[in-house]
Amino acid sequence: MTTSSVASGSDLTVVIPSYNSAPWLSSTVAALGVALEKGGLRAELIVVDDGSTDDTAAVVSAASVRFPGTVDLIRQPNSGRFAARLRGLEAASCETVLLLDSRVLIDPGSLAHVWPRRNSSSTPVWNGHIDTDPTAPLVGQFWEVPTRLFWGGYLRRPRPLVLTSRNFDSGPKGTTMLLAPRSVLMAAFSHARPTVASQLVSDDTKILRWVAEQEGIQLDPAFRALYRPRTTVKAFLRHAFDRGTLFVDSYAGTSPTRSIVLLALAAAPAVTVGIISVLLGRGRGVQALGIIAAALAAASAPAALARGASRRSALAYLLYFLPFVGPFWAGLVRGVIVHRRSFSMSFCKE
Repeated sequence: MTTSSVASGSDLTVVIPSYNSAPWLSSTVAALGVALEKGGLRAELIVVDDGSTDDTAAVVSAASVRFPGTVDLIRQPNSGRFAARLRGLEAASCETVLLLDSRVLIDPGSLAHVWPRRNSSSTPVWNGHIDTDPTAPLVGQFWEVPTRLFWGGYLRRPRPLVLTSRNFDSGPKGTTMLLAPRSVLMAAFSHARPTVASQLVSDDTKILRWVAEQEGIQLDPAFRALYRPRTTVKAFLRHAFDRGTLFVDSYAGTSPTRSIVLLALAAAPAVTVGIISVLLGRGRGVQALGIIAAALAAASAPAALARGASRRSALAYLLYFLPFVGPFWAGLVRGVIVHRRSFSMSFCKE
């Protein structure tokens, strides 16, 4: 489906990877249209259907009617978000590209804010400030606690910040909403091109680390969007498994210390099982495991509250931490196996 094969008069290309995202796509595209109109912009919208089994095509067709620009739908077998984003980038015809997730509602004033400033900043790359929908079901609030633990210093007082290789981990970033020159993104994706199945590689951290080193990444709370998280426990746990694998791909090989930490995390359950085996002999193994996991969750939640997390997200973390640990660890072990070459490269550098 396409309203036009040529993005005539478009100011930028917007690439949205989509896998079974029909329930969210319509409002995502509608919010994008409002932001474009407020910024006085027209866009070439490319939705990459990554092997969906829902009615994505019909939703995109309906959403295109009032969209301020052209709309193209590209279909491909399920290959993961890295491949879907790259497919959209390759098809883009504009010099500036906005990567946007299918679950994101861009703020009406975001493009009006960033567009006139994009060339006057020290970097042409702008990363969106993403808030999680506070009205989402409880399970959808889980990731607010880890986010606050890692980046609470920035999130308690959001302000314009340029991320480079030196301060890369000081602020939240991702490809959820990322505005950049197409040439920069193509070079970054080429640098991070996977050597394994594309479903098993990160579509953000490795790419953004390269961009930060080469160009810098501008964070600005006025360039923002609302993320709508997964709403069922089943979807949350399936995503946790994938997150474990992508977490390894994001950090394995970046330094010997990080590689050692990842290997230790993968081995930790085996050590724990050894300890529990001893306790089992005394009839207290299961209780001990529950106490250990509950203690970890209980220790993290207050720390996240102190860094600005909501009480509701802390409750979600406490409730779903135990179910989360198993699939995330399994995904992490899969990542260690799949990305084992990255570990050897890390130690060889030293």
